[in-house]
Amino acid sequence: MAKSSTVRQERAQREEGPSPVRSAASQPVAVPLDRLIHERIRLGIVSALAVNRTLTFNELKALLKTTDGNLSVHARKLEEADYILCTKSFDGRLPKTEYRLAPAGRKALERYLDHMEALIRATRER
Repeated sequence: MAKSSTVRQERAQREEGPSPVRSAASQPVAVPLDRLIHERIRLGIVSALAVNRTLTFNELKALLKTTDGNLSVHARKLEEADYILCTKSFDGRLPKTEYRLAPAGRKALERYLDHMEALIRATRER
């Protein structure tokens, strides 16, 4: 039950959107980064799905050069956050798992990219 509560709290925090990198007085402001997407494998999953309608488990595994277990754990976290959708089926007798980016995942990626662009701009201005 605590895990479910934590997932809901993290989801609510992400849906609030990012704070501005600088305040109106041009003072730096602490900005909460979407830690869920910031992790390398999860960012790779979301980014790959942003430019591909769907990808299979094996396609993602090869693209990200990761293991079955590692991909499964990270994909599940994104699923629990409603960032990606998973469809399981069979191709003949072989199981097939396909992923696609959910609308919440696309919004989260856009917020993340905006956040990173703002950090880059702020760093280059110095």
